[in-house]
Amino acid sequence: MIVMEKENVFGIDVCITSYEKILKSLNDDIINKKKSFVVAINPEKIMKARKNTSLMELLNNADYQIADGIGIIYSSRFRHGKIKKRVTGIDLMEKVCYLASEENYSIFLYGASDDVLSETVNVLKEKYKSIKIVGKISGYNRKENEIVRIINNSKPDILFVALGSPKQEYFIFKNMKKINCKIFMGVGGSFDVISGKLKRAPVWMQRCGLEWLFRLIQNPKRIVRQIKLIPFFVMSIFRK
Repeated sequence: MIVMEKENVFGIDVCITSYEKILKSLNDDIINKKKSFVVAINPEKIMKARKNTSLMELLNNADYQIADGIGIIYSSRFRHGKIKKRVTGIDLMEKVCYLASEENYSIFLYGASDDVLSETVNVLKEKYKSIKIVGKISGYNRKENEIVRIINNSKPDILFVALGSPKQEYFIFKNMKKINCKIFMGVGGSFDVISGKLKRAPVWMQRCGLEWLFRLIQNPKRIVRQIKLIPFFVMSIFRK
C-alpha cells in the first residue's frame, strides 16, 4: 500500500506526489476494493474553504488532494515545501482513462450537458480503444436518488463527476457510501475540454503556469470571481 505524503497549504492537506505514484495507488485501491475520493486543489478552492469549515473538512477528508493550481506550487516553494509539480485534474482523468482501458476497469460519467457528455464519450472511445464506459448521465434535471440508482445499476469501477466545484465534491462526499464503485473524482470542466466545447491552453502556457489566464480569456465572467479570491490567496502566501 502506498502512503501519500501530504503538505498543509493554508489548512488543506495536499499530496506530494507524481502522476505515476497516484496512478499506482489508485490501481491498488481498485484491486483492493477500497473506495477513494480524489479532489483537485487550487487557490480558489482553498480560499472558499477558509470561509467554509464544512468545505474544508470535506476536502481534508478526501483520500487524494492533487495540486491542480500553479498557485499551490508557488505557495509551497515560497514556504520551502516539497510540492514541486502540478498534478492537474484533466491530465489525471486522462491517465486514469488510459489505466482503465489497459486494466479493463469500467467508467461512468456524470455531469455537463447531454451534447457535451455524448461527445466526451465519443472522444474517449476514439482515444482509448479498449475503454469501457458503462454509463453516463447529464448534470441537469435529475433527482439525487435517481442518479445514485442509475450509477449503481451500471456497476462502474470509476466515477467522474463534472458538476463544478464545490457541488461535485459535496455530491461525492454525500453519496460515496451509497454508490458501489471504487474511485470517485470531481473533474470540473474536463468534459467541456475533452469534448472540444472549450479549448485547453497551449502547452507552453501550461508549462508556464498560465492556464488560468487562458481560461479567463475564454470566459471573462470568471474575472469577477477570481478578483474576489485570488488576491487574498497571494497575500496569504506572504503573510506565512
